[in-house]
Amino acid sequence: MRQGFVRRFRVFLRIVFVMVITLVLTLGTGIILYSNGWLIPNEPNYCRVRGVDVSSWQGDIDWNILSEQTDFVYIKATEGSGLVDPKFETNLSGAVSTKLRVGCYMFFSFESKGETQASNFIRNVPKYDNMLPPAVDIEFYNGNEAISPSRDEVEHELNILLNELEVYYRVRPIIYATRASYEKYISGKYQKYDIWIRDVFQEPQLPDGREWKFWQYSDKGRLRGYSGDEQFIDLNAFKGSKYEFRHYPEVLSPLDEEEDYPVF
Repeated sequence: MRQGFVRRFRVFLRIVFVMVITLVLTLGTGIILYSNGWLIPNEPNYCRVRGVDVSSWQGDIDWNILSEQTDFVYIKATEGSGLVDPKFETNLSGAVSTKLRVGCYMFFSFESKGETQASNFIRNVPKYDNMLPPAVDIEFYNGNEAISPSRDEVEHELNILLNELEVYYRVRPIIYATRASYEKYISGKYQKYDIWIRDVFQEPQLPDGREWKFWQYSDKGRLRGYSGDEQFIDLNAFKGSKYEFRHYPEVLSPLDEEEDYPVF
C-alpha cells in the first residue's frame, strides 16, 4: 500500500513539474514576444479607427508607406517654451500630403509658463484644413513624479495654455495623460476637453468615470516606413466610428476664409 502511494505521489510530482515548466515557458515566451513588439495584450479590436504618434525618435519617415497602415497621426511639435522637435516641419509636410488625418502635440513642461508654452506651439504649428485638435501631453519625466508640482500650480498654467490654444485654433485641445498624471492633475476637472489616455496593459478605466476619446494602447508597435533610433512606434485608437472620426471634432467657429492658410 505504501508503494502505491509513493508511485502516485511521484506521478503527481511529475505532473506538477510539467505544469510549472509549461507555465514558465509560456510566460517567458509571452515576455519575449511582448518586449519585441510581436504581442500586444490589449488590442482594441472594436475600435475601427487607428493611429500613431511620432517624433524625431522615428527618424526619417516614408509617409506614403506609413499612411497605408493607419488612419491618423499625431506629430510632436514642441516641448515647453522653447524647444521644437527637429523633425516636426518635415513630418508635418509629409503627413499632410497623404490621406492621413493629422494632429500636432506638445510636451507640457512643469518648469515653463502656460502662456509661453502656448506661444511656442502657436508660432510653429500652422492652421490647416481638417486638422485634428492640438494635444497637450502631460506626464511625469526624468523620474520627477515624487517632486512634481502641486495640482494647483499645474492647473494654473494648464488653464492658460489650453485657453490660448482654444482661442487661436478655434477648437478645444485634447489632453494626453498617463494614469498617474491623470489622477494627480486631471481627474474630476477639464470635463469639456477630450482625453487621450495611455494604458499599454489593459483598456483604460478613468478614475473619475469619464470616457476617453483616444487611447494609446501600445508603445511597441511595429509598422513599415520609418528608420529612426527607436524601433517601435506608439499605437492609438479613436473611440467612435469612421463616420464620427471624419466629422471630429466640433469646431467652435468657422475658419476665417480670408486668412491665408499654408499649402503643403
